Amino acid sequence: MRLGIYGGSFDPVHNGHLALARACQHRTALDEIWFTPTAVQPLKQNGPHATNAQRVEMLQLAINHETTWRVCTLEIDRGGMSYTVDTLRQLNEELPSAVLFFLMGADAVKDVPHWREPREIFRLSAPLVVRRAGQPDPDLAALKSICAENKQPHLVEMPAVDASSTDIRRRVAAGEPIDALVPASVAAYIAEHSVYH
Repeated sequence: MRLGIYGGSFDPVHNGHLALARACQHRTALDEIWFTPTAVQPLKQNGPHATNAQRVEMLQLAINHETTWRVCTLEIDRGGMSYTVDTLRQLNEELPSAVLFFLMGADAVKDVPHWREPREIFRLSAPLVVRRAGQPDPDLAALKSICAENKQPHLVEMPAVDASSTDIRRRVAAGEPIDALVPASVAAYIAEHSVYH
């Protein structure tokens, strides 16, 4: 199985996240994509703003029509700081026949040197680096140098989607509409449960 792992806060999940996953699946023929919400991101220790249960529910609502997409709660179940390397090691042990791919936005490339055990991350998985249409190509030289020979990065282009979780939270708090930024089911959930108000 060609399995894409897509980690993040997903606070909340939005249309840009879904477009990124779709672009990676189409470009690299992934059999499945597992959205893996973090417990606490080491580089974003102030969040998340929604509860773990709320973020998981919103993800499930957002992807329930995609038969090959799943929500993986390994990091939330483990608790504490979420380190990608720990998750990939566990998946590699539990699914030894799976070929793992790690989905990441081009803006995350610069943070890779600050991650825990980046060489091990890219020994266990091949990075799919996603560039939004209209954005310049990221400099992949440093990333290529730490990737295993058979796990070199693939550059994937996605449509330009103007959505960010930070902006969505701000809009909700200000009473502004978010219907164009998230799936309808997620917008309804946020309103019903007063998330981010």
